[in-house]
Formats: sequence, C-alpha cells, structure tokens
Amino acid sequence: MKKKLYPLHCMQIGKKVIVRKVETEESIKRRLLDIGMIDGTEIECVLKSPFGDPHAYSIRGALIAIRNDDASSILVELKD
Repeated sequence: MKKKLYPLHCMQIGKKVIVRKVETEESIKRRLLDIGMIDGTEIECVLKSPFGDPHAYSIRGALIAIRNDDASSILVELKD
C-alpha cells in the first residue's frame, strides 16, 4: 500500500520522515541532493526558528536549515 506524501515544511519537531521526491528548480535541487536529500533518506525536524522560517533538520548526522519555500518542494512520508 502506498503511503501518503507530505511537504517537508509541515513536519512537527521530533517527527522522523523519509524523503521520497524533490520537486524544485535545478539549482536548489542540486544543493539538496549534495547534502544527502535523496529518496530513502531519513530526516528529523529538530528546530523551528522563532518566526517559523527556516526549520532545522537532522540529515545524515548534520543539522541543516532549510527555508519553507524549499522544504515545500520536498515530499516525504511518515516513518513508521
């Protein structure tokens, strides 16, 4: 059964998700792929800035801040 996909920026702090698609312009997509944002990567939302943008995510052992604009084009599924 196929799981529902959500935009990354909708995730709550402490939730773990799995990347399934990155649908953004090529310049940003290349950067996201370079930091390990590929299909199957586990990500955890760790922090949200006081004003709500950007959010900080734990990706392959690194803490990376991603703006909501960019995170909205990253589709993820909830980890069991």
